[in-house]
Amino acid sequence: MKEDSGVKEDSSINRKESSEEYITEDERKQLLSALHCRLFWVGQHIPNYVEFEGETYPLHNYVWELIQKDKLTEGEKSSIDKCIEIISAKEKEDEKELEEKSLTPEEAKTLYHETAGLLRAITDLKEIESGTLQENTKHFQEMFANQRIKDAKMWLEFIKNVSQ
Repeated sequence: MKEDSGVKEDSSINRKESSEEYITEDERKQLLSALHCRLFWVGQHIPNYVEFEGETYPLHNYVWELIQKDKLTEGEKSSIDKCIEIISAKEKEDEKELEEKSLTPEEAKTLYHETAGLLRAITDLKEIESGTLQENTKHFQEMFANQRIKDAKMWLEFIKNVSQ
């Protein structure tokens, strides 16, 4: 009797493995297309670490430290170029896996977010290196401050009108 129950368990395990669902080609195309749209990076987080060719790199902290700097040295710019090369290679590897590998929906989602996070890191590093990130940040902060002033004036006018 024990043998029969063991066989049933084995066959249920085999059915479970074979019934595992993978993403369809349409779902795959949708994920790949989303990686190449204009605002792919919105809501994507830069990974804390990136592993490539057996090495682990602290990506999130590295990008954050660079964002905080007012000026970059030539050495830092050179390091950014090397980092972009490493991240780009890892991103291409992940994208190829997303294109070709049989993935469950959960694996595909995880891989998509990792790839999008790497693309965001590449974009941020290029903007840091060129100085456009600081320019854009300064412009945004000025616009935000001006909007707060307009909002405060509007509320003061509203309170003045309501209290009359």
